[in-house]
Amino acid sequence: MRSAIHIVGLSVLMSLPACSEEPPSAQGPAEGPFDVEVVAQFTQPWAMTFLPDGRFLVTEKPGSLKWGTQEGFVSDPIEGVPSVDYGGQGGLGDVIVHPDFADNGLVYLSFVEAGEDNTRGAAVMRARLSLTEKGGALSDETIIWRQTPKVTGRGHYSHRLLFSPDGDYLFITSGDRQEQAPAQDLSNTLGAVIRLTPEGEVPEDNPFADKGGVTAQIWSYGHRNMLGIAFDADGVLWEHEMGPRGGDEFQRIDRGANYGWPEVSYGDNYNGVPIPPHEPRDPTYRHPDEWWNPVISPSGMVIYQGEAFPTWQGSALIGGLSSESLIRVSFDCELSGREICEAERFNMGQRIREVEEGTDGTVFLLEDQRSRGGAGGRLLKLTPAG
Repeated sequence: MRSAIHIVGLSVLMSLPACSEEPPSAQGPAEGPFDVEVVAQFTQPWAMTFLPDGRFLVTEKPGSLKWGTQEGFVSDPIEGVPSVDYGGQGGLGDVIVHPDFADNGLVYLSFVEAGEDNTRGAAVMRARLSLTEKGGALSDETIIWRQTPKVTGRGHYSHRLLFSPDGDYLFITSGDRQEQAPAQDLSNTLGAVIRLTPEGEVPEDNPFADKGGVTAQIWSYGHRNMLGIAFDADGVLWEHEMGPRGGDEFQRIDRGANYGWPEVSYGDNYNGVPIPPHEPRDPTYRHPDEWWNPVISPSGMVIYQGEAFPTWQGSALIGGLSSESLIRVSFDCELSGREICEAERFNMGQRIREVEEGTDGTVFLLEDQRSRGGAGGRLLKLTPAG
């Protein structure tokens, strides 16, 4: 299924980020609009990644993995996907390929698995992928990581996956599972960024490697619900996370750093109880580089390196769920005293779950779930208008 929509002047800011005492003035229209092409449609898509030959993989939250082409073909479900605990925010999650996929065929999937006594938690599986004309299969499946501990509830799994630029390390975002306090407790992996080898082992230079156990897996902690993580061109790691009632955050991830949740936040608890705000001069907790009130509900993210959209080079492109938008965060703001800020916001009219850069520099978006008709979210391709 393919259709085209022409988007003109779509970059008017819908709301301003409340991240300084003097918020920036609204930005004007971007240099040129983009065209939106509907490539395909899926059932509750959650993540996508490109294969070296230009085909792509898409996960569907209820438990299916499919491959497709940019010409609109979508395969049958790939066999061998793990059984998932589907419900709430849980199900099949992220998918990425090994840096040497062309030689070893390895893919990594995150998903939610059931435990005992109505508990559940995120897990990561590594498997070898083989594709057929209409489908495919996974083999040599191995679980290389499990979120610890499993708890009740169905929220804040996070479970985004990312390889380091050199391919030596696998990063996993592990949400706080709506438990809050464990994010400050290094004896578990809730509310943390995890760093492992591609085989699931703990690197010797992890900040808490000498502590042993699951603590050794932790790269940073004090996080809430991290649905986007990416490296920039200089090899710096960035992530964003949802705040509670307000206080969505975008920030650099530093080795061993504490990001403060639930002790500090620019948002409030849902029951109205205030949370102490971040103090920029307090070294106890790492301060966010950008934050939002009202929230954008950030989801998938890439740091754009392509040439199709020159003014976007080096910027973070973030999908917005409740904001139904694509947000561009610039690392080179022209505002006095600020380096990082929201530069543009594009109203997409649907919840945007995933953002990926195509092999030719075009941008792909996955809708979370269409709110107006249809059976599921669409895969959209953004190209410069012409």
